[in-house]
Amino acid sequence: MLACRHEITVYILRCSDGSYYTGLTKQEIEARVWEHNAGTYDGYTAKRLPVELVFTETYDRIIDAIARERQIKGWSRRKKEALIAWITRPCRNCRNEDRSGLSERGGRPSSFEAPAGAPQDEGGERARPASTGGGAAGR
Repeated sequence: MLACRHEITVYILRCSDGSYYTGLTKQEIEARVWEHNAGTYDGYTAKRLPVELVFTETYDRIIDAIARERQIKGWSRRKKEALIAWITRPCRNCRNEDRSGLSERGGRPSSFEAPAGAPQDEGGERARPASTGGGAAGR
């Protein structure tokens, strides 16, 4: 018998007031963003509509997604914006127009090293692009 695998998406939304909401979800990200914009749940984004999806990372293991969500939630606004900008800016050495493909499917090769200029976490380690999800309000 095969185990059922679910992808978990960590995501960042930009709210109408300019704040960020970081969350994670097991459902399709488009459906989750729709729920936020429809005001389906009473929470942080309900009074800050509409919201716009600005970042996603996908994980195979819930524990990894939760850890990443918590990490991002602990970041300053400036650091979140650096992550969003880094993941979406054009890459001269890539075949794709941007780095968004790096954030698909939980990540990157195990040897992935983020280049200079990528946002760093408090320990001086560079943040690595990952995939998307939903959860509690960001800072």
